Amino acid sequence: MLRALLNVIWLVFCGLWMALAYVLAGLLAFVLIITIPFGIAAFRIAGYVLWPFGRTIDRHPGAGVASVIGNVVWIILFGWWLALGHLVSGVLLALTIIGIPLAIGSFKIIPITLVPLGVRIVPVDDVYAGAA
Repeated sequence: MLRALLNVIWLVFCGLWMALAYVLAGLLAFVLIITIPFGIAAFRIAGYVLWPFGRTIDRHPGAGVASVIGNVVWIILFGWWLALGHLVSGVLLALTIIGIPLAIGSFKIIPITLVPLGVRIVPVDDVYAGAA
C-alpha cells in the first residue's frame, strides 16, 4: 500500500516529467540509428521512472566490455543531463518533509541513469528472495 502511494505521488511530482525526458532521449537515439540500443535502454528506464517504488536495479551477470563502452558513450550523449534532472528534482523534493522519500527515490535512479547497459530492472522482492 505504501509503495503504491509513493508511486502515485512520485508520478505527479517527478515521474511523468522525467519519463518524458527519457522518451525524448530514446527518440533521439532512434533517429541517430547507430544509437538504437540506447533508445531501447531509455524506454526501459522511462518505464522504471514512472513507477520506481517496489523495483530496483540489478547487475546483469553476462554484461561485458561492450556494455562498458556503451555506457561511456551513453554518459556523454544522454546520461549526464538525465542524471542532472534526477539530482535537481531530488534536491527540490527534499525541501519538504513528505518529499524526502521521493528525493531518495530520485537519487536511487541516478546510477541506472548513468550506466543503463548491463543492468536490469527487477522487483525488490526478487532481489531479496535471491539473497536468502
